[in-house]
Amino acid sequence: MPDSHPLLVVGHGPAAHRLVERLSRLGHPGPVTVLGAEPHPAYHRVLLTSLLDGTLTAADLELPAPPDGVRVRTGVTATALDPARRLVRTGTGETLRYARLVLATGARPRIPRLPGVLTADGRLTEGATTLRTPEDAERLADGPVVVLGGGVLGTETTLALLRAGRDVTLVHPGPHPLHDRLDDTSGALLADHLRSAGARLRLGHAAVEYRPGKLVLDDGEVLRADALALCTGAAPETALARRAGLAVRTGVVVDRHLRTSDPHIHAIGDCAEFGGEVPGLVTAAWDQAETLARILTGHDTHHRAGRPVLRLRAPGFDLACLGPPEPPEADRHVTLSDPARGRHAAVALSGERVAGAVLVGLPRATAALVQLYTRDLPVPADRFGLLLGTAAGEGPTRVELPDAAVLCHCNHVTKADLLRAWHDGAHDLTAIAAATRATTGCGGCADDVRLVLASATGGNSDP
Repeated sequence: MPDSHPLLVVGHGPAAHRLVERLSRLGHPGPVTVLGAEPHPAYHRVLLTSLLDGTLTAADLELPAPPDGVRVRTGVTATALDPARRLVRTGTGETLRYARLVLATGARPRIPRLPGVLTADGRLTEGATTLRTPEDAERLADGPVVVLGGGVLGTETTLALLRAGRDVTLVHPGPHPLHDRLDDTSGALLADHLRSAGARLRLGHAAVEYRPGKLVLDDGEVLRADALALCTGAAPETALARRAGLAVRTGVVVDRHLRTSDPHIHAIGDCAEFGGEVPGLVTAAWDQAETLARILTGHDTHHRAGRPVLRLRAPGFDLACLGPPEPPEADRHVTLSDPARGRHAAVALSGERVAGAVLVGLPRATAALVQLYTRDLPVPADRFGLLLGTAAGEGPTRVELPDAAVLCHCNHVTKADLLRAWHDGAHDLTAIAAATRATTGCGGCADDVRLVLASATGGNSDP
């Protein structure tokens, strides 16, 4: 007889962890069982590059223990679903029955079609590794490292390895890193920052062959690669759902209640496709977890696609991308470019609202524009003042931001939480971090937190 589980969650990454935490806070009545394929507890995957430069340990990445009523089984993989009988089979030979199932299976690294990168039995060749788990980070050996792929992960990996004193070459087929997100000016500023940090860049080139210790490029150059970091994208992990007959396109298709084609099965996070999109951002996964927690606790709500914000984790280099690179609804553009001082902003407006933006070297403007964009608020009349930081604390960014707005997504800290801590005596960033855990995750919310502190103190906050 299969074990019975009223609510069963498959996967224990950031999306599943946020889901069970929010279920508990919202008063979910029944027990929850979580199956995690990895052998350790849930962790901040977005902080993996901090293992490379030694600023954090694997233990530092661990998320808080699950609340009472949640049983997490690590090292257990779901191998098959039987939606008709509501059963899940596991790699340990068990059969588990569920009343409601949540798929949070995440994504898997994309392995490039590169001769020599896989062995005959389909494993990565010695020296090559993806960067998806703490174990992957440990496999980056001493000696020269070649990072293949100049997207977000490849760029952050390169910078982290450089901070650790490693010899790093970044190979990317585009004209500059993040070429699908940045314009030429911001892309050139990012490339210059990488070079000044010590990276060798091979831009506009592709790898054509890998042999242990060597990577061959399309122009014949042979790079020494004691380690090869494959930062070549990720794909939604949909095999379990596809074999069970659920609707799958790029990801597992879900409706506005985050239900799959089977009404008893939901999907959230990197494996889920909502509105034809798989955002691939942890903030989007957390938003889905929040919505589903409310649905499963009886709230009358549905999911709305969030507004994507990308903040590059690059100490000393502030870069943010808001929305798509070329928003179709944009009717005006505001540009401020000062590359000699490392500053650049390109903001696309639709009416009086932000449709998209790329900002480099403008942290106060970024903090303000992120709130305007995510809350869909009108921009101030002094738009250049906003970009220069002279208007960043005025108007809607201070007055209209609701108390329920989440400022620190890593630890789900709201504006109300920050103001409560301030009234309790936490009057600087260090004290706020100790009281609320804000800024202790990825750190990308620090400028947003400073703006809230500035509003609470009448304009002066901890620098």
